Amino acid sequence: MNKVYGSAAEALDGVLQDGMLIAAGGFGLCGIPELLLGAIKDAGTKDLTFASNNAGVDDFGIGILLQTKQVKKMISSYVGENAEFMRQYLSGELELEFNPQGTLAERMRSAGCGIPGFYTKTGVGTVIAEGKEHKDFNGETYILEEGIFADLAIVKAWKADATGNLVFRKTARNFNPPAAMCGKICVVEVEEIVPTGSLDPDSIHLPGIYVHRIVQGEHEKRIEQRTVRTA
Repeated sequence: MNKVYGSAAEALDGVLQDGMLIAAGGFGLCGIPELLLGAIKDAGTKDLTFASNNAGVDDFGIGILLQTKQVKKMISSYVGENAEFMRQYLSGELELEFNPQGTLAERMRSAGCGIPGFYTKTGVGTVIAEGKEHKDFNGETYILEEGIFADLAIVKAWKADATGNLVFRKTARNFNPPAAMCGKICVVEVEEIVPTGSLDPDSIHLPGIYVHRIVQGEHEKRIEQRTVRTA
């Protein structure tokens, strides 16, 4: 089966639908599937729910979909650096489900492993725990968190072979592997597609069994907070 597509729009053709749940990789501005997000914007798909660590900034990442009002709800752990995100949330235009960062990653990973839920101490005694099942183990209270089974996963990797085996570069790995795992369909954008068999099996970060479609393209590498020293 050919997994390689000519453009982000082609890779998402027949996949997008209004109201779907999308898991997106990335952390801050690092490892963001920018080409696929741009294609979603161009497609005009709306009423979307995104499970993502954050929403990028106003003009980059998921932020471009907030500008066009295509996002209905965010499942996130961080909402800073994005004025439009805060404006929509505070005005009641955007739903927000806060998750501790590790909990969000585990909700994605567990779904990718077919695990529908897990117990964690994180969030016990806070608003995070409201409305969730509580259970005691060995005298300690835990809350039940559900796995995130996304309709679509969009992620960014450094290299892929034609079968979808992925290698991420340094911290750009971040949320990308668990996001890729939890999508019914996983579409990946990469910087380079290499011949099948050329990747060291011990260096593969995510096996191709999780990946359905691949697109190669040019990417913008931004610095989120540029700090310089005065002369």
